[in-house]
Amino acid sequence: MILPMAVADFIPDILFLIASMTLLHDLYHAMSKGAFALFSAGVILIFTAGLLKAAWKLLYALNICDFVALNNAFFPMQSTGFVLGALGMIGFLFFKQKNAFVAAPPVYSSSLIFVIFTIFGTFCIWMGLAWIASKMKEKKAFLMFILSFVCMLGMGYLSSRDFTNPMMNWIGEIVNIIGMALLLTGVRMLHKGGLEFYEK
Repeated sequence: MILPMAVADFIPDILFLIASMTLLHDLYHAMSKGAFALFSAGVILIFTAGLLKAAWKLLYALNICDFVALNNAFFPMQSTGFVLGALGMIGFLFFKQKNAFVAAPPVYSSSLIFVIFTIFGTFCIWMGLAWIASKMKEKKAFLMFILSFVCMLGMGYLSSRDFTNPMMNWIGEIVNIIGMALLLTGVRMLHKGGLEFYEK
């Protein structure tokens, strides 16, 4: 693993953090405490998982150590974050927010459940944002979320490939950066369009 690739792995995480903080700020007024807690816990877990994996790559690239536990924590932490974020988004979109509460699921060790969590969570969060964009008549933001979701699906496919191949690793990094940049662009469009004042 080379240093530029390790540094590049921080970029999508930073983009996701900016998009997440904007969403948390803008949706705070509209979400119930339960939905907001689930959504915020989810995005924090997703960000932390990405940060840990990027830190592992950086430590490895600098020949400091191979702290493999950071990499091993990525998948279960990120997938759990996706499902928590999805439950928060579902609670926001489909339940009355004054009384809404969605229980968080237990964490399992099976890798299959984490795959399901990731797919379910990604679909619900990204499509929930696309739904909000359509309601706000923000067509460009809607397109950004759809394209970002396609990149997320692409990352899912690429993660099953041989990431010991530097070319595959770079393709994965580029797709991830593009996906997070599209997400951030869509969120900024919603923010400028008045997401903070959005009412269902």
